[in-house]
Amino acid sequence: MDVGLSSDEVVYVQLAPELIRFATGLVGRDDAPDVMSTAFVKAMSSPSWRSVRDRRAFMYRAVLNEARTWTRRRATRPIREAAAAWRDAADEPAAGDTAVAEAVAALSLRQRAVIVLTYWADLPPADIADRLGISEGAVRRHLARARARLREVLHVD
Repeated sequence: MDVGLSSDEVVYVQLAPELIRFATGLVGRDDAPDVMSTAFVKAMSSPSWRSVRDRRAFMYRAVLNEARTWTRRRATRPIREAAAAWRDAADEPAAGDTAVAEAVAALSLRQRAVIVLTYWADLPPADIADRLGISEGAVRRHLARARARLREVLHVD
């Protein structure tokens, strides 16, 4: 890494790729860079940024919160637009399996975050809990509910 980088730049360079993937799973490929960069700007502008000990976990929560904001704004757009964004998302289910993508897109944002981090990032519940700032039990609960909803929607036994 370049020695001339500030500590904030180092944090950005190190975390940006994984946070882009996380944001892509939450809001789709088109909005992911904006969600991630907006979350970084807000986090680094915050008076509490200098005192943050676990910046990775802080940034995962910031991206999740920014995704919530974007999702609320996007709620006025037609559902088919959200489904199209999911079909275009990187690292999504097998091509042509739009039913899965649409079912995942229909989950709550918290459930979608847990699904993305479990299946796309391959993280264990403890790491997901740490990154999202929730308990491991909450992760397991959201995952169980998301799986149940996906089984119901996709008619899987």
